[in-house]
Amino acid sequence: MTSLLHRFRGHHHDPAAPAPPADRFDHHAELRARRDQLAAEVAELTFDLGGLTYEMAIRDHFRLDVLIRRAAVLQERDAELGEVERLLAAADQGVTGSCRSCGAPHSRGAVYCWKCGQPLMPQSVSPSLVEPLGSGGS
Repeated sequence: MTSLLHRFRGHHHDPAAPAPPADRFDHHAELRARRDQLAAEVAELTFDLGGLTYEMAIRDHFRLDVLIRRAAVLQERDAELGEVERLLAAADQGVTGSCRSCGAPHSRGAVYCWKCGQPLMPQSVSPSLVEPLGSGGS
């Protein structure tokens, strides 16, 4: 599990580190770029929320509506960052996909979309549940 501080610092590429295999890098380059972008956004939103809270505290005037709106944006970005990190971690082992409703990426084994809450697995309905019991043609 990645620590919050590690995520805030970002995942900078070390020029001395060996390059990942070309086929693996190309396949996950978009996810890695999104992870880096989200990590930077989460760090900035966290620092901004802390600064905003501090400013409100020194003025002894808290606006909960403002704090809640900012925290909601931070929570959404942090959830997306967590999902992208799970996708990258599971990339070697399983199939991933995107939500049919909103297009958000999901990891292998996910049942519901982390963003919109829609079921990811197709659901079938038994004909016996649709057709009432006594109406079978008699």
